[in-house]
Amino acid sequence: MSVLRKTYCNYTLLRHFHKQRPRKPTKSLRKPIPFINDLKDIQNPDEILSVFHDYCEIGGFKHDYPSYSSLIYKLARKKNFEAVETLLQHLQFYNVKCREALFVGLIQHYGKSGYVDKAIELFRRMPSFDCYRSLQSLNAILNVLIESGRFDDADEMFISCSKKGFRPNAVSFNIMIKGWLGRGKWDYARKVFDEMLEREVEPTVVTYNCQIGFWTKRGKFVEAKSLFDEMISKGKKPNAISYALLMEVLCSNGKFKEAKKMMFDMPYQGCKPRPVNYGVLMNDLAKRGNFDEAKSLLLELKKRRIKPDVVMYNILINYLCKESKVEDAYKIFVEMTVNGFEPNAATYRMLVDGFCNDGKFDEGLKVLNAMLLSRHCARLETFCCLIIGLVNNAKMDNACFVMEEMMKRRMSPDFTTWEALVTSTCERDVSGHLLVSELVPSSE
Repeated sequence: MSVLRKTYCNYTLLRHFHKQRPRKPTKSLRKPIPFINDLKDIQNPDEILSVFHDYCEIGGFKHDYPSYSSLIYKLARKKNFEAVETLLQHLQFYNVKCREALFVGLIQHYGKSGYVDKAIELFRRMPSFDCYRSLQSLNAILNVLIESGRFDDADEMFISCSKKGFRPNAVSFNIMIKGWLGRGKWDYARKVFDEMLEREVEPTVVTYNCQIGFWTKRGKFVEAKSLFDEMISKGKKPNAISYALLMEVLCSNGKFKEAKKMMFDMPYQGCKPRPVNYGVLMNDLAKRGNFDEAKSLLLELKKRRIKPDVVMYNILINYLCKESKVEDAYKIFVEMTVNGFEPNAATYRMLVDGFCNDGKFDEGLKVLNAMLLSRHCARLETFCCLIIGLVNNAKMDNACFVMEEMMKRRMSPDFTTWEALVTSTCERDVSGHLLVSELVPSSE
């Protein structure tokens, strides 16, 4: 048999072997957990706990880490921290192995809700849950302390972190630099930066942008540009935010043309302009009432195949409402939704307030309806202003609807709103004023 024929036979046998060899069973997709599925649609904190206990009574069912973490996150978002603490005790009692992400999320929720001491306590308790604390936990608690104005505690923790086995990374240093700069202490921030270099922790673009932002907020272009050049000399490539900060200070100093030139020069420096850069120019134009040129930037974005963002539309809506051009603002809102952009809470709030300030309460109510359907909520002042406006226009049914929506969100009307409602209901009778006096104390 020739060598060629042998090779062909071997190849045929090999192919046959691979065809006949049974394939490894493919991994099945993870089965959905019934409890977590049920949890998704529940909003009432009491009902959430009730479902948790109902599942405990099911024979053979045992809550594990995914169940506990989903429930704890949901309760933390609802600010039901008493229930959260009970569940943490459950985790310890049943020796449920926890991941660090659970505690990082909780630390952040505690911080946002103003329970900073609870966040610190939880950080210290983490080892008792048999959970390793990494730099992610340290950075989370440092950030909570800085954001809450507890700078001395943050500084003490940062200084002593090496003794506790932590080696700060760029994020840790950035948080502390941001903290010092937030207090206006430039020299102290630079000391932290120098320490960062001494420890051979490489600065990031964020490290420089924090410092550049410090000077741009003060209108100091020369100092900001000096840091920008320092960043480049150290081999760090500026990003779109770096340029946006410099553009912002140029605009604030009345140098719009220079800011625009800087943006169009960005591609030649190896950095593609982003919506944030166009937003700086748009903000300056809209602030000066030059709306046509501001709108033209949206067309410029399309030409360059850059997708705008909600913030850019909000800039236009904001300044149009301030100039009492709420109908034009609404047109931008419609254009925004037609183009596939989801309005955020700020978009709705500006429009509702704009219509109310313009005395167009029916239109304001329509936007409020869309806002509530999108699961966003208006401010207390907006609700009250809308109710009073509707009452004064003899739209009592609509005013009562707004009141009900307000109450659902546990928001209590102020005295003026109660007075408008009751006085209108009682046809401006003296008894209406007496009723107001009784209602207001009970609502406080």
